[in-house]
Amino acid sequence: MSPRTGIASAVRRAGEYDLVELLRLRTLLFDDLGGDFFNPATDDGSWLDTLAVVLKQQLRAGDVRILVADAAGDRDGGERGDGDRGLAACGIGTIEQRLPGPHLRNGRIGHVIGVITDPAHRRRGHSRAIMRGLLDWFREREVARVDLYASVEGEPLYRDLGFTDLPDPALYWRP
Repeated sequence: MSPRTGIASAVRRAGEYDLVELLRLRTLLFDDLGGDFFNPATDDGSWLDTLAVVLKQQLRAGDVRILVADAAGDRDGGERGDGDRGLAACGIGTIEQRLPGPHLRNGRIGHVIGVITDPAHRRRGHSRAIMRGLLDWFREREVARVDLYASVEGEPLYRDLGFTDLPDPALYWRP
């Protein structure tokens, strides 16, 4: 339950029937992040078709967990205007098997990808509940470490849940 609003966020595993809403929330995520990195000028939207195919596959994958919070019962005159339908929030966890080492005892790394809450449903504990569900799932699967990239808005939540800075800088390369 969110101490600020008193609303308890029920989290469940996503199903195929959530696909349209998952696509909507992923689009909101990139809109929120903004900038040329997340929204290149050359984007024609075709990534959404690919995302739909990949999400459908990942809904059944054993090394992926997609958790959602329904918008039903979480209304305060929000902006969406579609009654109590849809999702308030979602988050994705994946597990990658890497080579074990002294710093990574079994080589299993969890990744949190794209925790996003619809603007009309923010500050009600949905992201925290989803993160707790994902962290429990990672513990059950004995991952050695969980990584994520935080937005400025999400960083306080992740630090409160025990996330710290990596010892090495995160870099990327695009072919």
